Amino acid sequence: MAEISDIISKEVKDPRVHAITITSVKVSDDLRNAKIYFVEMGKDECSNEIRTGLTKATGFVRRELGKRLNLRLVPEINFFHDQSFGYGSRIDKILADIARQDAKND
Repeated sequence: MAEISDIISKEVKDPRVHAITITSVKVSDDLRNAKIYFVEMGKDECSNEIRTGLTKATGFVRRELGKRLNLRLVPEINFFHDQSFGYGSRIDKILADIARQDAKND
């Protein structure tokens, strides 16, 4: 995960992808596929610009990952917006609203 973050933040020239944070990487049992989950800093939703930038950078990221980790077989990588952060912030807001309502009623 750290290598992928480093490649995206330091090696990819496309400025559209610099505002993301990699949250997790899931590799298939046969090591042929990797799902890379990310969030856009400061936003719950992912912009089309970032999706386009990541799609265009996929081949480069894969090649760099193979070089850095000295892998014979580099998994196919796919990027997915991590929606769990958005869910978490909505739940936090709901809980805060409930706490305020309870404090008001007491």
